Amino acid sequence: MSVTKEIVTERLKTVNGPDFTGNIVDLGMVSEIFIADSKVFFSITVPAARAQEMEPLRAAAERVVKAIPGVAGAVVALTAEKKGGGMEAPVSARPAPRPAPPATPQRPAPQAPASHSSGKRGVPGIEAIIAVASGKGGVGKSTTAVNLALGLAANGLRVGVLDADIYGPSMPKLLNIHGRPQTVDGKILKPMENYGLKVMSMGFLVDEETPMIWRGPMVMSALTQMLREVEWGRLDVLVVDMPPGTGDAQLTMAQQVPLAGAVIVSTPQDLALIDARKGLNMFKKVDVPLLGIVENMSYFIAPDTGKRYDIFGHGGARREAERLGVTFLGEVPLEMGIRESSDAGQPVVVSKPDSAEAKAYRDIAAKVWDRVNEERVAAEAAVPSIVFE
Repeated sequence: MSVTKEIVTERLKTVNGPDFTGNIVDLGMVSEIFIADSKVFFSITVPAARAQEMEPLRAAAERVVKAIPGVAGAVVALTAEKKGGGMEAPVSARPAPRPAPPATPQRPAPQAPASHSSGKRGVPGIEAIIAVASGKGGVGKSTTAVNLALGLAANGLRVGVLDADIYGPSMPKLLNIHGRPQTVDGKILKPMENYGLKVMSMGFLVDEETPMIWRGPMVMSALTQMLREVEWGRLDVLVVDMPPGTGDAQLTMAQQVPLAGAVIVSTPQDLALIDARKGLNMFKKVDVPLLGIVENMSYFIAPDTGKRYDIFGHGGARREAERLGVTFLGEVPLEMGIRESSDAGQPVVVSKPDSAEAKAYRDIAAKVWDRVNEERVAAEAAVPSIVFE
């Protein structure tokens, strides 16, 4: 059965609006409905003053859409927005009822233990989650993330990659993965795989040229589902390729997931370092451990003469790491082979494993894993123990 916007709209008309005043479609609360690979995406606009109590409404909408034959999944987000026409006031003049209890999920999922220090719910089967971030675009963050993941795998770990850049996913091209992910029981996605990595990306769910014109809440909901509604299996580490900047995706990951730490990627020049500081400070403010800084495009070796050129300067990231008391993880040169292998979907760590560039990434991966273990030991030591005498 082909899923259409008309079918979804008709089903959503069975969902009552706030205080049982009509349905959410006729009340104009449902955004444009987007369908890709039998997965349905939309948001529900609710009064800002009552946003927190509207979660049962969102869950009810998600439930009726998932029950439509042929629907593989649904991403439904609440948007609390003030606008004209009375949206800044409650929908009904009657007193708001007590919030309804959350709907019982159709298929209970196993729960991972919460982080000792944060109480955030982990992802079942995943031992550690690492965010790879940058303050700005164009510094080679995604290339660094994928080669870091492959470096961790080369060092004997079970590794997955989550492409958290909803607007500009890179992993399908970097890892030469095509097609759509399969589902388990029509609900949970199976990650795609290549080079020994398990991978999930929005790029697998929509066509390459389809623009993702979404508000922040939809980005956060999609990211949460790609993290928690995927059959990752047992992983030692999940590497999350974050979008550039310090926006919704970064805050979603930092606030909802017990991150083992963050790796910041920067080029040597001052302009990039200014933005890198913003990324560092954001993770500090939300109590995410800083695993270290990588200086990408650190220098260039001319292939014909062997002469070294510091095109973007050199050592800026190292000096910044020392100034901030953060681990400097290593330098990666500006190398034509890295760019060519990335564009071909054959990252340098697997296509040229004996090259100096591949060794640089494996060394960085080893340092990152050492830092993860250091932070883990420190976190366990910080947990108070009760002694009975």
